[in-house]
Amino acid sequence: MNNKFFASIAVLVASLCLPFAAQAQFAKAEDAVKYRQSAFQLMGSHFGRMQPVMKGQIPYDKAAIAANIAVLNEISKLPWAAFGAGTEGGGTKVEIWLDPEDFKKAQDKLAISLKALTAASDAGNFDNLRVAYGQVGASCKACHDAFRKKD
Repeated sequence: MNNKFFASIAVLVASLCLPFAAQAQFAKAEDAVKYRQSAFQLMGSHFGRMQPVMKGQIPYDKAAIAANIAVLNEISKLPWAAFGAGTEGGGTKVEIWLDPEDFKKAQDKLAISLKALTAASDAGNFDNLRVAYGQVGASCKACHDAFRKKD
């Protein structure tokens, strides 16, 4: 089995979950925290898998990069439903709930940067891909700096 097969399965599973995630109801606040943490962990994993390519440590495989980006595009839609009222905790700063407009802007920046990453991947220009990858990383870092407690 290859990376493309596993990425396709992950995208399919995430796609099937999206309608439920958008209307997520959690029995306990801890369930919401676990849900969003799991989504972010998967995002980090798929983003991190591309890092050795971006650093030139392993060869650029356009199909493998595209597969990871496809998964990121789906998974990146999941965590936001788990930030409802009463779900504070799990390493989040209170600013998420005090300034929901800025939190939404951070979500939108991620979506915009992922679109650029997808376009760069589709075009197959490695230099543009590296720039777009950096922009996604910067959007993640900005959100973490503003809305995530330091460990």
